[in-house]
Amino acid sequence: MSVEDVSPRAAWDALRADPDAMLVDVRTDAEWNFVGIPELSEAGKQVVLIPWQVYPSMQVNGAFTDHLRKAGATEQSKLYFLCRSGVRSMAAGEAAQAAGFSQAFNVANGFEGPPDAEGHRGEVAGWKAEGLPWRQR
Repeated sequence: MSVEDVSPRAAWDALRADPDAMLVDVRTDAEWNFVGIPELSEAGKQVVLIPWQVYPSMQVNGAFTDHLRKAGATEQSKLYFLCRSGVRSMAAGEAAQAAGFSQAFNVANGFEGPPDAEGHRGEVAGWKAEGLPWRQR
């Protein structure tokens, strides 16, 4: 079983349509605080903030799947994992699947996507570039 990539727009649509779907932002505290987070109030939800790697050491969060369960995720939950660009969220989705969360999805290109020609993120692809709701924390 592999984690399926979905576009940010497809994840947003699923979050609005399915009351049990969850968006799990796996970036670090620093990223949430300085870059912003998805705003899900229109979907009647809040983003679940669980770091995949712990800043500043960037060690993998050994309690990640325990935190998922504490946040209310069940093996039947549709879980959409989001990071900056889609790499950490893929690893988090794979760990979730290995722990029994079979409906894990990776939000392709993440929150900010790849850098543009000037090295800036957020303009080319990803949650922000698709114009989906977000806010500063």
